[in-house]
Amino acid sequence: MSTPDRLIESTRELLWERGYVGTSPKAIQQHAGAGQGSMYHHFKGKPDLALAAIRRTAEELRATAEGVLSAPGSPYERIEAYLRRERDVLRGCPVGRLTMDPDVIASDELRAPVDETLAWLRERLAGIVEEGKERGEFAPALDAEEIAATILATVQGGYVLARASGSPAAFDTGVRGLLSLLTSTRVPPARA
Repeated sequence: MSTPDRLIESTRELLWERGYVGTSPKAIQQHAGAGQGSMYHHFKGKPDLALAAIRRTAEELRATAEGVLSAPGSPYERIEAYLRRERDVLRGCPVGRLTMDPDVIASDELRAPVDETLAWLRERLAGIVEEGKERGEFAPALDAEEIAATILATVQGGYVLARASGSPAAFDTGVRGLLSLLTSTRVPPARA
């Protein structure tokens, strides 16, 4: 792995664990096994490196979500697969956790990849709900954007509840509840 990549990956890890304030340039350098000269050769400073790390985290989240959401299956099955995909629930969402970091939220530049990623995910999920409505799988009265926001809120809130309780059960309960609600909105197939 190149020095810039080691620095970015170390920053991603430290941001997830410690937040922006707790991620010092010295900690990044130690974690990456890179010297101060290397860090400042490749990046202007901590904000520049943090932005690169946040962008990479956002890209990774999008790629992972897209892999599940574009897989074969009905709209309901793809949403279910997204909700049930393997996650380190107790660790939390690396993008969602950034929304709780006051230094990230206070910076338009650092916040932008977080906001863009969450907006992309809402739009992607809304598109799948809309597809389900068009295919007759979901009730026509469903508001695709509201359902997408609910899916995203369930995932992010599930992380928070799981971390607070120290158990992934809270996340799993939220997912099961949402899937139960989605199941109740499914349109039964027409009988021949």
